[in-house]
Amino acid sequence: MARMSASEATARDRWERRTQGPLLALAVVFAVAYAYPIVQPDAPGGLLTACRIANWAVWGGFALDYAVRLWLTEDRLRFVRSNPLALLAVVLPLLQPLRLLKLVSLLLLAGQRARLASQVRVTTYVAGSCLGLLVFGALAVLEVERGKPGASIHTLGDAVWWAFTTMTTVGYGDMAPTTGLGRVLAIGLMLSGIALLGVVTANIAAWFIARFEMDDEEERRQTEAIFALTEEVRALRAEVAALASGSVQERSAELDPR
Repeated sequence: MARMSASEATARDRWERRTQGPLLALAVVFAVAYAYPIVQPDAPGGLLTACRIANWAVWGGFALDYAVRLWLTEDRLRFVRSNPLALLAVVLPLLQPLRLLKLVSLLLLAGQRARLASQVRVTTYVAGSCLGLLVFGALAVLEVERGKPGASIHTLGDAVWWAFTTMTTVGYGDMAPTTGLGRVLAIGLMLSGIALLGVVTANIAAWFIARFEMDDEEERRQTEAIFALTEEVRALRAEVAALASGSVQERSAELDPR
């Protein structure tokens, strides 16, 4: 595979820096447009239509971004292979006989752009991903479960409670999806929750280890400083003793002229 040229990398990096903020804002619009019809299913038809239009408009923005980045890349096959999430985010809405794909494409779009932000720390990003997965997992299961025969998830509160207990693998069993698509959502939420919470736990453990290492390093520096001071004191004592011995010899010589 040919390596990316300097001019190509510069042009694409420049494009990504310029579009990062607007595309993250579009991802927020996507989130609102996705959530509103689920939370307010009885909203006026005009608002629901506006939400659908917003969903497709945001998808168009991300599709355009992908096309431009692909055009700015000389080795396009390598770009496609190294950016699978960006490709899926563009392709999934075209395959959506299932409403679940709206949620999947949203998470992919937001994650693809957020990972470019160098100022975002890993722990903060993962925590945000956990929150996003919780909220949108709840919305997705509410969308497919509400009104179905035998369903136990009827409100947003029910869905959030179910999503939280599912992600944390507590699983009280008081609420559970009854439809096939709802159960597929549950499986995805379980696996994703375990993975993300594992990353959070690992980062917290790494933080504590780093703190302990910093404390050990500080203690080592203090010990070395104490040893250095001890050696200086010994050297000073030796010098004082030598000076005192020399003074005694001089006085003895003065008292005994022989």
